Amino acid sequence: MRQRTLIIAEAGVNHNGDMELAKKLIDVAAEAGADYVKFQTFIADRLVTHAANKADYQIKSTNCSESHHEMLRRLELTPAMHKELIAHCASRNIGFFSTGFDIESVDLLVSLGHNLFKIPSGEITNLPYLRHIGQLGKPVILSTGMAILGDIEAAIEVLEQAGTARSNLTVLHCTTEYPTPMSEVNLRAMQSMHSAFGVAVGYSDHTQGIEVAIAAVALGATVIEKHFTLDRNLPGPDHKASLQPAELKAMVSAIRNIEVALGDGIKSLTPGEAKNKPVARKSLVASHAIKAGELFSAQNITTKRPGTGISPMRWDEVMGRVAQRDFLADELITL
Repeated sequence: MRQRTLIIAEAGVNHNGDMELAKKLIDVAAEAGADYVKFQTFIADRLVTHAANKADYQIKSTNCSESHHEMLRRLELTPAMHKELIAHCASRNIGFFSTGFDIESVDLLVSLGHNLFKIPSGEITNLPYLRHIGQLGKPVILSTGMAILGDIEAAIEVLEQAGTARSNLTVLHCTTEYPTPMSEVNLRAMQSMHSAFGVAVGYSDHTQGIEVAIAAVALGATVIEKHFTLDRNLPGPDHKASLQPAELKAMVSAIRNIEVALGDGIKSLTPGEAKNKPVARKSLVASHAIKAGELFSAQNITTKRPGTGISPMRWDEVMGRVAQRDFLADELITL
């Protein structure tokens, strides 16, 4: 049987700097049945310059007079906030997870007991950052938005050389556009990465809706990451491309159903089919009355349900045989 898909409900910065909102997001993720709720750990001064521009999607969904740096400053989580959120996750029986966007933030997460580390798409070419995470020797999830295979190969090599075993690495296919148009998803790239690098793969989904994440599981994703919010109409950079609570719950439920439906890959008779087989299959039957001594032929034998008699696959074997007794029309043939 395949392993259970790790479902990460990405709260990200959808808490808007409000701890009560952050806790409500944790509640929603727990009620949906996600394995982890993920936030983002950063200090704006270490992440962007004061002159850094916002992405187009951020400009559309935030205060246009606010700089990228100013926006991120509002969304920082302090160490005390992290501890409070970790405690709330524990009370709701869901794992706390966060992406550290710089070395100091990664170290904070280490000090808080983090044992799983996420490398966001924007850091896939950040050599000192990759080395720092690699030397931890912990499980790593590497997101690959904006990357080509060469970028991914280089990042994997850095992580391995620093001390992270390839068996501890999961590579997520991702398209860094919010929301991602279906024409830019290219979900088969996830399978290409699995073939190219021999690593576990998953999908970080920025599309609207839940169908692509579900399809990714059917194609072999072992990790699914999806943004969610309490309300897509809330102000902030990521709300518009996020699932609302009922949608998140529907996605988790659908993924769990798909896991069961994928099965073990062995084509065999199921218990349900076993009881239906006699009803749905056919047998050789007399198409009209047959007298003892007559030869069985296409003129006096046909195939009909139920399938409790001689299989029609034995048609050639039966043709030309002598009827050993009388048969009524519609009676199952016996030899």
